[in-house]
Amino acid sequence: MSIQGKSRRMLNMTEGNPARLLLRFMLPLLVGNIFQQVYTMVDMIIVGRYIGPDALAAVGATSSLNFLFFSLCNGLSNGIGILVSQAFGAGQPGTVKKLIANAVYIMAASALVMGGAGLCLSYPVLSLLGTPANIIDQSSVYMRIMCGGVIAVSMYNCVSAVLRGIGDSKTPLYFLVISSFLNVFLDLFFIRSLNLGVGGAAAATILSQLMSAVGCILYSLKRNPMFSIERSQWRPERALIQKCFRIGVPLAVQSSMIALSLVVLQSVVNGFGSVVGAAFTATSRVEMLVQQPFNSMFAALSTFTGQNLGAGKQERVRQGFGQAALLIFLFTAVMTPLMQFFGGDVMRLFVDAEQGAEVIAYGAQGLKLTSWFYAPLGLICVCRGVLNGAGDAAYSVISGVCEMAGRVAFPKPLTMIPAVGVWGIWLGTAFTWLLVAVASFLRYRGGVWRSKAAITRSPVESVVEQTA
Repeated sequence: MSIQGKSRRMLNMTEGNPARLLLRFMLPLLVGNIFQQVYTMVDMIIVGRYIGPDALAAVGATSSLNFLFFSLCNGLSNGIGILVSQAFGAGQPGTVKKLIANAVYIMAASALVMGGAGLCLSYPVLSLLGTPANIIDQSSVYMRIMCGGVIAVSMYNCVSAVLRGIGDSKTPLYFLVISSFLNVFLDLFFIRSLNLGVGGAAAATILSQLMSAVGCILYSLKRNPMFSIERSQWRPERALIQKCFRIGVPLAVQSSMIALSLVVLQSVVNGFGSVVGAAFTATSRVEMLVQQPFNSMFAALSTFTGQNLGAGKQERVRQGFGQAALLIFLFTAVMTPLMQFFGGDVMRLFVDAEQGAEVIAYGAQGLKLTSWFYAPLGLICVCRGVLNGAGDAAYSVISGVCEMAGRVAFPKPLTMIPAVGVWGIWLGTAFTWLLVAVASFLRYRGGVWRSKAAITRSPVESVVEQTA
């Protein structure tokens, strides 16, 4: 049973020019990701300007911990999306629908576990990391609200991953744009009008994510044929759930290791006080914005890889890798000089020029240091797009281990070198990108990804599909 062409929103990436398909798919993702990062930056700007630099540092101190507690849900979402793309490429609509149905049970359970853990452990973990006394209470409030709303974030991430798997990168964009404007409005209302502080910023983020998720799901139920699920397909299916965990858990482990490495890095940042903490928070937000073309290409290449491996077209994946790498390196050739010359101007968006002069100075220099390493960062995303899209669980662990090793091994020792000092924080991040890029490229060149697809167009799968 063919499922290609049933909806204008579902893109078959197994035929046609790879570069054109990747650009067509990634541009809506890029717009959506930029909107998401812009409203995240606006969130930080509002916090920094209307509450103060300490509040900005307080929110920044929770970023890596929130990432850690959300990692299981995010990993499982991505694992589900990979399997959906492979089933779609293999022409198995029944499997796609069963994956969507089983995703509901998987995400509900994981959000309950991780959200509860975050609520209970936020203050003790923040204390353990040496969060400065003048910001720890605000950090704890922000983190508890974010963890309490993990189900909203998980819902949106999962439905977005599923839609990307079937080639639809536009529907999540539309609802993300709406939620972006809603987030800014709620930020201003909760912080300026109601004086809710950092708790208001967290509540604004969760509510806007919830609206985006609900809207995206309702629209897909009405318009996308893959969401027309029969009652029998809602039955939990052990084999599919196991596949989701087999791919999703290593991705969650990868995210957890990255998050843990960021937690370790945050403890180093905390040792330099709230001024450096605010600067690091701001530069992290800027770098997240710069990385959006990388992340968008990663998502596009992941779907491209999943669909083509599901269809048995390994050589086409290799072609897509080469064209994606070229596009990413052209982008880095533009962004590096921009950060070199305009880093200080960007930093002035976050804090008042007089009150936050030190924050601006630290942040501008930090951006100059890390921008020289954007090319390795782009290579990571291209390699990861192919390897994660193929379901290469071993790579997920390798990547996570390398990132954790780099962030543990580089920053602290570098800051202890007198000639380097505080700049070791930013250089440690840059050297970590370089380490992970080398490991990722070697894994891609090894070629094991060619046989990693969990769902392929084969006689056995065809029989299963016909009898389902």
